[in-house]
Amino acid sequence: MLRKTLNASRLQQEVARRIHRLNEVVEDGVKIQVPRPHLQEADATGCNRNKRHFGNAIGFERSIEGVLKAVRAEYNLSSEAHEEVDPFGD
Repeated sequence: MLRKTLNASRLQQEVARRIHRLNEVVEDGVKIQVPRPHLQEADATGCNRNKRHFGNAIGFERSIEGVLKAVRAEYNLSSEAHEEVDPFGD
């Protein structure tokens, strides 16, 4: 399956959205801090990014891993460098 690509911010937002829709997270009313993904060499599955150190995630590790597994199968991190856009056109 071919993965879609997202930049780091969009990928971070997608993971956060999915985590905060999990029943156990909603029921407990917790806010889990989702780290920005970091580009790495593609692993055996073809995934090219890594995330570590989720904040406020104690007790939710298994659920978070399930979300990460699904997102790894769907998305890769864009390898393009972030370009600064000058709003004044200089």
